[in-house]
Amino acid sequence: METSRTYRRLVVKVGTSTLTRETGSLNLQNMEHLARVLSDLEGMGYQVVLVSSGAIGIGTRKLRLDARPTELRMKQATAAVGQCMMMHIYDKLFAEYNRTVAQILLTGEDVDAPIRSQHLRNTFEALLELGVIPVVNENDSVSSAEIETGQCKVLGDNDTLSAIVARLCGADLLVLFSDIDGLYDADPRTHPEAKLIHRVEALTPELRAMAGGAGTWRGTGGMATKLNAAAIAMEAGVEMVIANGARMEALYDIVEGKDVGTRFSAPKTHA
Repeated sequence: METSRTYRRLVVKVGTSTLTRETGSLNLQNMEHLARVLSDLEGMGYQVVLVSSGAIGIGTRKLRLDARPTELRMKQATAAVGQCMMMHIYDKLFAEYNRTVAQILLTGEDVDAPIRSQHLRNTFEALLELGVIPVVNENDSVSSAEIETGQCKVLGDNDTLSAIVARLCGADLLVLFSDIDGLYDADPRTHPEAKLIHRVEALTPELRAMAGGAGTWRGTGGMATKLNAAAIAMEAGVEMVIANGARMEALYDIVEGKDVGTRFSAPKTHA
């Protein structure tokens, strides 16, 4: 099944489990595929925003720490190191395809305060007009919303962040790349007979009950946070797709409306 809806502005979110390997080292193959596909889509006329997790995971490896820090100040310091390395790699990879990237780090206050959110909206518009691909992450060095849950209700995970960015940008489509194929009617890791749900028209209590807990040890987002992101996106008129980040080329099929992963439909409410 395909949809006739056309997309112009895309927000693509990649999680830590997509950007790093089981050892904690960077998955450069996935990052290179991501840069190539997003650059190609930009060349095809799409405007692309990338929301990228992974700063703490990458920083942990860069600093040669035995494990992800548990103390808040050390998590924030590790995030600062990891964010620097991550942007350096993205800059090099996208430059190979003659694309320019920009870094935008957000806190809950940035998107919650009307004046600051308007400035953000203007910045996104200017960057996209210039053909730049913004790379967005939560500013973990000053915000504890994601790494210390409960202290800020605006953000808290990059699934939610990406939905807020999609709403802020007036995006047509939000794609969440994860380490599973989409939303199943049961947890596929414990129920081999679980079936993938390709299309969701409404977020029912039954659907939410299907969402499990946290994700892998490398990331913070589970299916529940993705459904929360879907609620934000759908309310803003943004379609959302959950797909497996192991195959970045699936983005070509996703923007054509093909059945890849789980697609959350939404009425188009903005121009």
